[in-house]
Amino acid sequence: MNILKQLFIHLVGGTLVLLGLIFIVVPGPSLLLLIPGLYILSFEYEIARVWLRKCQVMLKKSANWLDNKIRARRYKH
Repeated sequence: MNILKQLFIHLVGGTLVLLGLIFIVVPGPSLLLLIPGLYILSFEYEIARVWLRKCQVMLKKSANWLDNKIRARRYKH
């Protein structure tokens, strides 16, 4: 059972991360694939936890930036 769990983690997590990295270059939903892939891989790898935290921080910063732009535009008119 442990081998099946590890196989699942490596195949699914690795595939999601790989697709997420491809979609960074090619237009597509990169963060929607990258973050779940890193989350799955974080069960086995510490470095995946580090990169997951970095992605979460970048996503939070970009969401705050977008909120500020929308708020500024809404009050401008």
